Amino acid sequence: MKKTKKIILPLALILSLFINLLYLFNILNLKVFPFAAKTKETQDFQDFQKIREIDSVKKYKDVRWKDLRKIESKIDTSMIKTFWFNEQTIWPKKYASFAKNLLIKGKNPGLGIRNLHKQGILGTGVVVAIIDYNICLDHPEYSGKIIEYHEMGSNQPSNKSSMHGPAVASLLVGDSIGTAPGAKIYFVAVPDWSDDAKYWADALNWLVDKNKKLPEGKKIRAVSVSAAPSGLPFKNNKPWDIAFARAISSGLIIIDCTRNSDISTGTCCYNIYDPNNVKSCVSGFLDKYKDSTCLLMPCDQRTTAQEYDLGKFSYQFTGRGGLSWAEPYLVGVLALGWQLRPDISGNEMLKLVFSTAYRDNGSRFIQPNEFINAVKSYHN
Repeated sequence: MKKTKKIILPLALILSLFINLLYLFNILNLKVFPFAAKTKETQDFQDFQKIREIDSVKKYKDVRWKDLRKIESKIDTSMIKTFWFNEQTIWPKKYASFAKNLLIKGKNPGLGIRNLHKQGILGTGVVVAIIDYNICLDHPEYSGKIIEYHEMGSNQPSNKSSMHGPAVASLLVGDSIGTAPGAKIYFVAVPDWSDDAKYWADALNWLVDKNKKLPEGKKIRAVSVSAAPSGLPFKNNKPWDIAFARAISSGLIIIDCTRNSDISTGTCCYNIYDPNNVKSCVSGFLDKYKDSTCLLMPCDQRTTAQEYDLGKFSYQFTGRGGLSWAEPYLVGVLALGWQLRPDISGNEMLKLVFSTAYRDNGSRFIQPNEFINAVKSYHN
């Protein structure tokens, strides 16, 4: 009997670890948006951006820099909405205008955000931060909005950029894409070739130290981290956990991909033809799942900035967006609230954005308009 228990215990631990790994890969959507260190684009920029003909394709596939003209009969509009494509994708003539229009529509943050922008609620005067992979600073979506750009071991040339960095920057402060186009950001670039969480910890510590020197009214309110440095697949997690605790105690709000922070984020797909209708949102990566502990943000069918080489501005459409897109979206919405009420603490802002979410059959979808109404009427 004792020998049986000894065998069962290790098996249980292995099974638990396997389940947690599956969960992590699901929330980060690593199969669709792998870390840049694991992709060919970081190994050879020029080769990666070479146009290639393809003779078959499935839903949700990466068709950036692909020539789809030979497979017109194998695709349709419903499939195109699931693709990861960019302005360099070559389409069959039949679908070229559809794809172009889809990319334009995907720039809309949805859920009433643009209506708030029309009211002058843009996140103006609010300072936030991003920790992510390297970017060039000149893309029209966020040019002039980065207060300071700091390298934390990424060691990348200034005329080259990652896929991920421009995307998250545009989702936060992009002129036509972002939830808070009036906000300004500090951007700390970490290596896309390393899974050592210490780089992320050093980046967060740098922001905390920077914030101590900033005057009131210029301080960083929240940090968008489209990763989970406290867990797998990262190693050396302890420095991040220490830095995280230090940042929280300093008053910063950290929005990352873990489920043990102040608020857990999740993804949803809005109706790209009715983007302001929260009731049309579907939770998950175009697949329904329920999780009342997460606040869901529109991540599927979104368009983001693209710039791999300095001065070569473009856009990409992600039919199946990863959890990485949720963090900058949420930080931007918080910035809208702080524009109106800078006196409200970060923790109270999080309570307001969570309590005003639209609830549907076990899911919670962010409602920016309801959040702003709650912010306006909030009493300390």
